[in-house]
Amino acid sequence: MVSEAAILEAVGEVADPEVPVLTIADLGVLRGVRREGDQVVVTITPTYSGCPAMDLIRHEVELTLRSLNVDGRVETVLSPAWTTDWMSEQGKAKLAEYGIAPPTHSAGARSGGPVLLKLSVRCPLCGSADTSELSRFGSTSCKSLWRCNSCKEPFDHFKAI
Repeated sequence: MVSEAAILEAVGEVADPEVPVLTIADLGVLRGVRREGDQVVVTITPTYSGCPAMDLIRHEVELTLRSLNVDGRVETVLSPAWTTDWMSEQGKAKLAEYGIAPPTHSAGARSGGPVLLKLSVRCPLCGSADTSELSRFGSTSCKSLWRCNSCKEPFDHFKAI
C-alpha cells in the first residue's frame, strides 16, 4: 500500500499547464490527500472559479494515481477560496526565474488584515522597480502585463489574490 505522504509527493509534482515551471504543490492548488476506505481522495482548489487548467490538472493527477496503482479520485473544493498566500516561497522563486514577477505581498484582505497598495512591481529580468502596468490582464486571468522602464522588456506579474 502506497502511503499518503508518497501519494502527496507524487501528485504534488503535477505541473501547472499555464505556468509549467510550477507544480500544483508550488501553487498551493493541491490541498490534501486522504483515504476513504480503499480509495484515495486528492483534494484540489482552483486558482479561480472556472480556471481552464483544472480539467488538465485533474487528468494528470488521475494519471499519477494510476501510475502508483492507487484507486483514487480527485475532489475539487471551492471553499476556502484559493489565495496567493498558499503559494510556496519556492514557487515564487521559480516564477521570478521564469520571467514572471511573483505576487509581492500577502492577499491581506482575505485574512482580515490591511489591504496593501502595490506601488510597483520589480522586473524579474533586471530587478528594477521602475515598472509600469500595461494591462490588468496578461496571458492568463491571474496575471497582469507590465513593462520595465529600465530594460524596456514586457513581463507578466502574478497578481496577489
